[in-house]
Amino acid sequence: MKNFLIILVASFMLTSCYDEVVNPEIPVTEVKDVLKINGLYGIKLENTFVTDEVSINVKLDTPDKVLIRIFDINNRVISKEEISVKAGNNILKVYTAALPSSAYQIALYKSNGVMLGITDFNKIN
Repeated sequence: MKNFLIILVASFMLTSCYDEVVNPEIPVTEVKDVLKINGLYGIKLENTFVTDEVSINVKLDTPDKVLIRIFDINNRVISKEEISVKAGNNILKVYTAALPSSAYQIALYKSNGVMLGITDFNKIN
């Protein structure tokens, strides 16, 4: 009987912690006011003057693979990256240290090629 009670108490303790291990709460990160997008989709930079990196918000109404392209002043693609994003806000970093000082545009495209947004930034040293 004593062993039965020990096993029962141990089982209770293990199963009471089970939900916390299997389903941990995912922390909700707040989106800074400067990165908030009012519409259902778009792209927004934290700052239009950047040095080595800049935070961006990529917002979609459904999860998808998106293409982010950076264009130089002559409208040539100088960088592109395809990433999977979730529905809603996706805070990402764009690293610009390798870019020469100049004006650039960054554009967001859905997997089907439709442009969702474009914005300008200036790389400074």
